[in-house]
Amino acid sequence: MSFLSRLSFLAVLLSMFAAASASADESSVRKSFEAFVKAPVPIVESVTRIQQGGLYEILLINGSLYYTDEAVSFLIEGSIIDTRTRQDITLARLEKLASIDFKSLPLEQAVKRVNGNGKRVLATFEDPHCGFCKKLGQELQKIKDITIYTFLYPILSPDSESMSRHIWCAKDKAATWVNWVVENKTPPAADCDSAAVDRNVALGKKLRITGTPTLFFADGSRASGYLNADALEKALEAGKAKTNK
Repeated sequence: MSFLSRLSFLAVLLSMFAAASASADESSVRKSFEAFVKAPVPIVESVTRIQQGGLYEILLINGSLYYTDEAVSFLIEGSIIDTRTRQDITLARLEKLASIDFKSLPLEQAVKRVNGNGKRVLATFEDPHCGFCKKLGQELQKIKDITIYTFLYPILSPDSESMSRHIWCAKDKAATWVNWVVENKTPPAADCDSAAVDRNVALGKKLRITGTPTLFFADGSRASGYLNADALEKALEAGKAKTNK
């Protein structure tokens, strides 16, 4: 084996050793953290060593972030700022975790309605009994040239589920939804295969959606809560600009 070949082989071994060591450290941090919080079920999604201070990022299943050392001798909850770049490392990470690939959404499971030419797109997760969803519905009526995909996401009450199924099974889903959130007209009872509602709930949990309304724009960015028409326009244009780059 030539000298260069031996160096290359050694580099591969060192890389494998470093990866195995990091994996072992991350596993140890996970076990120590879960032992500390005494959770009855696993709550950690991932543990990753970051560049800043040799710290470990602990990402919980609910989307929360904590930082600690190898021994889990302390926990940090809050932002880490890179003083060289002035970047909020934590905020950037949370935004990345919150964003999605819009094209990956199963849009066939959503109530679709089109205003104007429908060139801009928006996906929302909404509960029929969510007060802020109704306020959002009023504002969306003011938005032109948009296609809105509403994923029925009944998480607030037992009646939310039955109403979601009635809306999904309506002959005109879009009109029935708008009549409810804008006009407060109760959807008539309807029956059909409404498994899409169940799939929406599973999808929402996977996306860590804990409240309604939750909105996703064309660039995959997320907004939680009610937005008025002006804020919606700004977010829609920003999302459109990013996807057109």
